[in-house]
Amino acid sequence: MSVDLILGLQWGDEGKGKIVDFLTNSYEIIARFQGGPNAGHTLEFDGIKHVLHTIPSGIFHSNVQNLIGNGVVIDPVIFKKEIENLDQFKIDLYSKLLISNKAHIILPTHRILDAVSERSKGKSKIGSTLRGIGPTYMDKTGRNGIRVGDIFEKNWEVKYNMLCKKHMNIINSYKNKIEFDLNKMNKEFFDALEKLRKFKVINTQFYLSNAQKSGKKILAEGAQGTLLDIDFGTYPYVTSSTTTAAGACTGLGIAPKDINEVYGIFKAYTTRVGSGPFPTEINGRDGEIMAKAGNEFGSTTGRARRCGWLDLVALKYAIQINGVTQLIMMKGDVLSGFKKIKICTSYDTEENLADEFPFNLSKNEILPKYIEFPGWQKDITNINSENELPKEFIGYIKFIEKELETPIKIISVGPDRKQTIFR
Repeated sequence: MSVDLILGLQWGDEGKGKIVDFLTNSYEIIARFQGGPNAGHTLEFDGIKHVLHTIPSGIFHSNVQNLIGNGVVIDPVIFKKEIENLDQFKIDLYSKLLISNKAHIILPTHRILDAVSERSKGKSKIGSTLRGIGPTYMDKTGRNGIRVGDIFEKNWEVKYNMLCKKHMNIINSYKNKIEFDLNKMNKEFFDALEKLRKFKVINTQFYLSNAQKSGKKILAEGAQGTLLDIDFGTYPYVTSSTTTAAGACTGLGIAPKDINEVYGIFKAYTTRVGSGPFPTEINGRDGEIMAKAGNEFGSTTGRARRCGWLDLVALKYAIQINGVTQLIMMKGDVLSGFKKIKICTSYDTEENLADEFPFNLSKNEILPKYIEFPGWQKDITNINSENELPKEFIGYIKFIEKELETPIKIISVGPDRKQTIFR
């Protein structure tokens, strides 16, 4: 059996959590393949809002196995809090959640490093979530990291202390100092490790291989978005992992030939958290209205998201990189009430008018070129059939489909599971 993927096509926050939760009934295994607690997947059902940072979004379904892959970095402290938040729902987490022994662990000193490094950048800061993600991936590629499997070894603390010492030497070299209580952080960390050790830790690549052979349906869940990819995103304002379809192969140990459907998720408009280029950003009333209607605040950091019109140049680029087979449009309801709606179809650069995503999106010379569409005034949050949608919204969808040459199969018109339309 092949593996299906679900990916964000913008700068993250597209609504992957809701859609994974919505699609989970069609799968037997949900596998998270990259990122760390800098991700925030929001699920809403039965009047309750849930935010998951490390745990896969299929955790609320009783008949589904959830898996944290080797491409994920885990903060035991945040993981412990997530587990405790789920206690009230009486979920058998210890049987439903598997963890890769190759997943790397975020140490307290990783978080300190992240903070001092970001502060030292001044106005050039990249907008890090300060969760220690970047430093952890740096230790991973630098072959210094500590993996989940290591914490079951007898003398693993020797390695831990050596790595912490290295980190403190770097931290003390920065001119910009921050206050922290390492003893307190370490106590919290080691307490949380005891919770992590209670879970079943396995070679997830073998588990998934056997699952495929037995015909089980698997959905691989990504974090962040394509435009934050370490290679193909708006570098250096990116995350530290591979957020594209390729990341599912390296982050779970699955072969490229085993990938089947690639679901690409995007908002009906565009948002971005933190620093970095954003060609279609709206600086004004329309952006404020969009942010308020969409409740555009980061689920992990609480930071306000920057809002802008839909960018088809960026979307085409993301579809190409990931080999997207089906599109899912989120938050169409947020655009209700606008008299006019814009879509960016190309960039005006110094060289020419181009629909190709540029090497350096940060250049001030890049200006978006828009096509304008009539808006719709009707509230669509209670609509459950495509036939009931306003003709203006249908026209908006069909134009996007035609330009992207990829079908939009699902439309979300609100945060709840029920507010989802199949086409």
